Amino acid sequence: MSVKKRVLAFDFGASSGRAMLGVFDGDRIELSEIHRFSNDPVSLNGILYWDTLRLFYEIKQGLTKAKLAGGFESIGINTWGVDFGLIDSDGVLLENGVNYRDKRTAGMVDRAKELIPLSNLYKQTGNQIMEINTAFQLLSLKENRRTLLDRAETMLLTPDLFNYFLTGEIKTEYSIASTTQLVDPKTRDWNRDVIDALGLPQKLFGEIVPSGTKIGELRDDLCEELGLQKVPVIAVCGHDTQNAVVAVPTQEKDFIFVSCGTWSLLGTETDGPIVSDKAYELNLTNEGGYGGTTNILKNIIGLWLIQESRRQWLREGKDYSFADLEKLALESEPFKCFVDPDYPTLTPPGNLPKRIQEFCKETGQYVPQTVGEIVRCIYESLSLKYRYAFEQIKELMGKDYKVINVVGGGTKDGLLCQMTANSCNVCVTAGPVEATVFGNIAVQLMSDGTVSDTKSAREIIAKSDNIKYFKPDERSVKAFERAYSDFKKIIKIK
Repeated sequence: MSVKKRVLAFDFGASSGRAMLGVFDGDRIELSEIHRFSNDPVSLNGILYWDTLRLFYEIKQGLTKAKLAGGFESIGINTWGVDFGLIDSDGVLLENGVNYRDKRTAGMVDRAKELIPLSNLYKQTGNQIMEINTAFQLLSLKENRRTLLDRAETMLLTPDLFNYFLTGEIKTEYSIASTTQLVDPKTRDWNRDVIDALGLPQKLFGEIVPSGTKIGELRDDLCEELGLQKVPVIAVCGHDTQNAVVAVPTQEKDFIFVSCGTWSLLGTETDGPIVSDKAYELNLTNEGGYGGTTNILKNIIGLWLIQESRRQWLREGKDYSFADLEKLALESEPFKCFVDPDYPTLTPPGNLPKRIQEFCKETGQYVPQTVGEIVRCIYESLSLKYRYAFEQIKELMGKDYKVINVVGGGTKDGLLCQMTANSCNVCVTAGPVEATVFGNIAVQLMSDGTVSDTKSAREIIAKSDNIKYFKPDERSVKAFERAYSDFKKIIKIK
């Protein structure tokens, strides 16, 4: 390629966001960080909000800095799943988006059961039943804030909301829609029967478009304000996980991935959904991927447990780096206690170390006392939960897998990667760290034909990053095998 292709990716996580410039030279993608910012939820009057307008301000800052860094030819935005904004008939945002960790969905799964059997809900949507899902957030509005819901004309999931702010076009991208528990995984459209069963307004749910669709171009007023040329905004995989899957550096058709960050999503890519009784029993989710693929996966609370514990220690005046925490964990005795990373009390923000201690006490285990013991408990519990989900995927698919591909920020955590190899007794590949950004950029490049397909994109990405490898250690594998029996007992107790 004689002329380099330059595209701009916005990657929003639950605690921070970045604007990343990707330059493709025909062989490799070079990334550079243009703008980084924090993503700080705001609690007000008992509701935990995302600071939506501030985040859009940061998008504009990223656009300006990218222009000064040499410009770009398209834009793609990805975020976390399930959360949304409501737009009224005048096209105005009614209020900031509410954080999925807000308590408003408490009890909504039980309420939904009164309207539609959960097994039926699963088979019609293919989603893992989780209280945070969009369906239950909207049900809570119907039950408790009906006036707000009545004023809304359209629901836009977070990346679609930002695309709307940039272009004025209202579209919903497929991968992010598939996180809602309101989409039919076979037709890839809204499941109108489920929406009716839950009593939600049909008008909220607009057109769903495939990943890679050009939504529109930058609005005239934005171009004037920021001194930009009109460029296309591409609906990349709006859910960050699905961009990360695009970036898994494998040429195998059958593979296991762990997209590891604040959340860990462990799964496999398939040609279509699986909504069988076994899939429901295992509570595995079907999520839409690029090119009409489906990802069968399990949502697991991930490095949130480390991140929020570190924030608590900071509040107590103890400033540990992540490297410090890993060192303290390695110095602590192994396999003294475990938690279920997905236990409800471990999901909200707050004093997680104390909650971990309470979990261990309530389950009759050793109660960790030191920082190192708590962090060791988290790491070991995560790696054992990965094995639990790994075995569920193998059982459902009837296949064996020799490698787990870990992508995302968690690949920087060598201790967790090695524990995963030991726990699951398979080799682990770790990388790329910036999987979500690489995938975002790859979808933009595929949308205009610069890159031909996902297989080619994965080959390019594998050459563009340093992939690390972790092999299981025989002695540690045996120790994890013994620990796994205890871990399964603990999660069944709770």
